[in-house]
Amino acid sequence: MYHVKGIVTRQAHVDIPEGTVEEEYARKGFFGRTSHLYRTEAPVGWIDIDGDLRPEAFDTGDLPGLDVDDYLKARIPFLTNEDCTLSFVKLKSVMDYYFRNADGDEILFIHAGSGEIETDFGPLVYEKGDYLVVPRGTVYKLNPEVETFILVIESVDEVTLPDRGIVGQHALFDPGVINVPTPAPKKEEDKTRWQLKIKRQDRLTTVTYPFNPINTVGYKGDLTVWQLNIRDIRPILSERYHLPPTAHITFLMAKVVVCTFLPRGLETGDPGALKVPFYHANIDFDEVLFYHDGNFFSREGIESGMVTFHPQGIHHGPQPQAVDAAKDKERTDEKAVMIDTRRPLNLTAQAKQILFKDYWKSWLSGTPAKKEDVHAGV
Repeated sequence: MYHVKGIVTRQAHVDIPEGTVEEEYARKGFFGRTSHLYRTEAPVGWIDIDGDLRPEAFDTGDLPGLDVDDYLKARIPFLTNEDCTLSFVKLKSVMDYYFRNADGDEILFIHAGSGEIETDFGPLVYEKGDYLVVPRGTVYKLNPEVETFILVIESVDEVTLPDRGIVGQHALFDPGVINVPTPAPKKEEDKTRWQLKIKRQDRLTTVTYPFNPINTVGYKGDLTVWQLNIRDIRPILSERYHLPPTAHITFLMAKVVVCTFLPRGLETGDPGALKVPFYHANIDFDEVLFYHDGNFFSREGIESGMVTFHPQGIHHGPQPQAVDAAKDKERTDEKAVMIDTRRPLNLTAQAKQILFKDYWKSWLSGTPAKKEDVHAGV
């Protein structure tokens, strides 16, 4: 049953009636039953928020503990739920042990730096902008050549590629651009003991071998480590209609979605088309954005390495100054990773120490949240 009542537009996101703003009210993210509400005021025009649903922002570079030069100890979680944990890590030195995650698959997004990852399947040379997808149970070791900053998405469910439907399997990125490792001879090492640390139920077990635990000489099958650089992703575009974020899905899990936002042409083919993300109610998903690089035109005061967190249950959409700034723009220049989760995320104790105090006010005042102005004593 489809209903049309009151003042509306014929086409969603285009020619919004004067004096109104459009809100997308939808189930299952942007895939389920949907209605568009035309309001006289933006649903983000609040003057106060008291409670857990306040939008938050912080800088991952300020997370306490990052300066410990140990991959696992400096892997600082900032948001977590039953399905995934989001962490950030800074790694200066080559790891002196190997690691296996028995709790879940991992997506390692290389925010900065370069080096090599050794895996059960062979080595790969990594660089800025790489996604490294490591299946659960894979042994690996990171050998940075340049100090490396990594966004870690740990999922209890398998990381898969989305079904691209009518646009075909080569849309967004051709499967052929995904690199996989090839076993390579190991360099001689002047040592007699190798340590492997295994994480299971968030506890570590250390196994010591008299040989290197990565000793694969070959493999065959359809399960391996993937490497995908964001430069090889080609966003789907529409000149006359603002596509939902799910048009930019890169990886898919049972209750988690990872999207990549990249420079792309804006909606210049119709003067009535929205150029900025439409207001939406976050009914079924929490939304996290990790800002990687570029100019983030839908948010003021956002810099590379920052995270914004918008819980389900409270409205979300562009800040007023972003709407004005977009009027004459023809392209975006942003590179960001979005993680949407079906179940609510919880801020960790480390993240609560560095939250921007007045981020939620930036929709009201037009003043960007200040990085140096954080919650005290949380």
